[in-house]
Amino acid sequence: MAKYKSEFLNVLDERGFIAQGANIEGLDEKAASGVVTGYIGFDATAKSLHAGSLIQIMMLYWMQQTGHRPIALMGGGTTKVGDPSGKDEQRKLLTDADIDENIAGIKGVFEKFLSFGDGSSDALMVNNDEWLSRLGYVEFLRDYGVHFTINRMLTFDSVKLRLDRESPMTFLEFNYMLMQAYDFHELLNRHGCTLQLGGADQWGNIVNGVELCRRKDGREVYGLTTALLTTASGKKMGKTESGAVWLNADMFSPYDYWQYWRNVEDADVATLLARFTTLPMDEVRRLASLEGAEVNEAKKILANEATTLLHGAEAANSAAGTAQKTFEQGGLGGDLPTVDISAADFETAHIVDQFVAAKLCASKGEARRHIKAGALKLNDEPVREERPFSEDDIRDGAVKLSIGKKKHAILRVN
Repeated sequence: MAKYKSEFLNVLDERGFIAQGANIEGLDEKAASGVVTGYIGFDATAKSLHAGSLIQIMMLYWMQQTGHRPIALMGGGTTKVGDPSGKDEQRKLLTDADIDENIAGIKGVFEKFLSFGDGSSDALMVNNDEWLSRLGYVEFLRDYGVHFTINRMLTFDSVKLRLDRESPMTFLEFNYMLMQAYDFHELLNRHGCTLQLGGADQWGNIVNGVELCRRKDGREVYGLTTALLTTASGKKMGKTESGAVWLNADMFSPYDYWQYWRNVEDADVATLLARFTTLPMDEVRRLASLEGAEVNEAKKILANEATTLLHGAEAANSAAGTAQKTFEQGGLGGDLPTVDISAADFETAHIVDQFVAAKLCASKGEARRHIKAGALKLNDEPVREERPFSEDDIRDGAVKLSIGKKKHAILRVN
């Protein structure tokens, strides 16, 4: 039996997105009776979002799929301040040019998940720099600062945890929650936006926005958070040993993205299928029930579905074909990360140097440790000792570099 009246909340609930809600009963009534406009803010701290942001993007996706209007709010203004949530120190302050460049890099991802336009449920993209950078400081404090008490602000985790750890918090950062609350007020008045969504770490900021809209505008608005996803082993979603899983193809290739999902822990497959694919939940439950070696088939479906959503079906199929050729047939898959080297340089190149160049190893020392453990391979054969390359290592103009069974690259000799 459905838990909510609205399809929107029932879909989010069934897929495991809902953590907390501010007046969730009122939101359910509103979503069941008409179109709700809701937003999530994304600060522009890098040229790409990473996989940790996907859970927010998928909430906007399902919002639109169930007939409502999502707003992707670019944090051109709030990025100038820096969100203190979950941080032990102040974020690096970026220039206006840096922020504009980052926003330009981020925008393209949303077009893969959302349909933009002028219809009632078409998505909007807005930049909060439009209003935040035009505020007069004294006027802002007089008109909006009076609605926030220091006592209350000190109880929210974004402030409280920093102070508990005795980590400095600047007055600039302390203003962040006022600015985020003001965003909600502006979006309510500009676009009729009555819902703010976000991760669980944004709960305090969202509650402040809900209260500001009630006090300043006399309007009932809503908030909804989703749990911050960690893997079964406790790792943060969207991180690998070598760094972030970026959503932009020029920063993290579609093949590597496919591999990220293919190599998730068995215990996470059900959760990830529900959150990060659009498969019907009956199919998600069927795949989640698979055991033993069959779990790998569920992981391949997860990888294909997730990669198709972001990079398209062609990229997903190509990545799957490369993986099959590389892992199941022992060949050289065409989508593997590639490093070029001239024939002249190859004659004097050492194996450990090229494993570092291919980013399979962080350092020569790490490469040497892998040699001792028997994990370093050339063309699927273990490297027994540290040595230079030889002509015999070249297969069809290239050398396949591997660590264990899952990390591979191609050294192409030109």
